[in-house]
Amino acid sequence: MEQTLEERIRQLPADLQQEVADFIDFLIERRRRQKRPPTFCWAGALADMREQYSSVDLQHKAAEWRVQTDEAAH
Repeated sequence: MEQTLEERIRQLPADLQQEVADFIDFLIERRRRQKRPPTFCWAGALADMREQYSSVDLQHKAAEWRVQTDEAAH
């Protein structure tokens, strides 16, 4: 007969039982964060630069930054 999760955990020493509890807390928190809808708190952050840069200019600059980051990682 297969043991339940609780029975298996009770067989562990106290320090490992605490690790299991910590891991469960981590999994619960990770799941909670994943279910949150995306926020757009950054929206409008560059509004004051609207006259200076177009959206295309910003897309090109972001692409440059990605290339630089990729090159620095290698």
